[in-house]
Amino acid sequence: MDRIFLGFDTSNYRTSAAAVNERGEVVFQSAQLLDVKKGERGLRQSEAFFAHSNRLPGMTEALFQAVDAACVAAAGASERPRRAEGSYMPCFLAGLNTASEIGSALGVPVYTFSHQEGHAAAVLDDDDERVLFMHLSGGTTEFLVCVPDENGYDMRIAGGTKDISIGQLMDRTGVALGYSFPSGAYLDDIAYETLERAGFDGSRLAMPGLMPKIKLSDEAYFNLSGAETKLLRRIESGIAEDEAGMLITELFITVSRLLETAADSLSEKYGIEKVCMAGGVASSRTVRKLISSDGHKADIRFGSPELSGDNAVGAALLARRVHETGNRITGK
Repeated sequence: MDRIFLGFDTSNYRTSAAAVNERGEVVFQSAQLLDVKKGERGLRQSEAFFAHSNRLPGMTEALFQAVDAACVAAAGASERPRRAEGSYMPCFLAGLNTASEIGSALGVPVYTFSHQEGHAAAVLDDDDERVLFMHLSGGTTEFLVCVPDENGYDMRIAGGTKDISIGQLMDRTGVALGYSFPSGAYLDDIAYETLERAGFDGSRLAMPGLMPKIKLSDEAYFNLSGAETKLLRRIESGIAEDEAGMLITELFITVSRLLETAADSLSEKYGIEKVCMAGGVASSRTVRKLISSDGHKADIRFGSPELSGDNAVGAALLARRVHETGNRITGK
């Protein structure tokens, strides 16, 4: 029977568990958003840890109904946001604790990675040697030169936001408009339907002009707090439903154009043709449609929508790769 590799990831907003076989095929995947009270813009770490800890037993039970425990060769878990000194979030301990308990019970090794490396592993191909990776999640907007190494991925920051992330801008706009947090999926549906009626030609729409121009520096950095302030002030002053729909659409168009510009610029700067976008923002069908429909200098790719958001598949795939190669550097 196939050997099985498990993965666990407990980000601030999603509990996830997964299993892949020795060929890297997903044989189990479960991911559940954490509950956030209406009007709130997130969870405290203690709340997230508690929610994950309550979700994981049922999720783990479902996992072992799908796979034979005797076939498990190793497990992987996200233990911190990024592979960097001082990168730490307590919510990841919930998934790490579960992986450690399973590893101890089954007598198999447990490998740890960063959440960001898991995002990359879930959408990159096994033969990718050097890729420009855009991590576009609820709390992160980073552009990275990504190279596989013996511990997962070496990731060198090449640009990104200098203040809030694209995901935060979308979520805060959505909450201000009355949607539940996280709000990205609600806004995505509105923007997609609006653009679909216009044949995905933004020039055919009467945009409200509320999004300020977002300037990308020569080093591929930018700021979004000014756009947040302008959008929230407009919403607080009172906004009709049809104008809100156009505001949301303008937000998605502006973000997509920004990402396109950054991808082309960094592809040329670093001599890397392939650009891969992942994270919750990259699962947006509006963003994917807008970017995929245009010509680019860079070869812009997306993983599947299911694997673009927070998930444990990447941790399982990394555990498989590190276990198979057998050259993990302890403690990295």
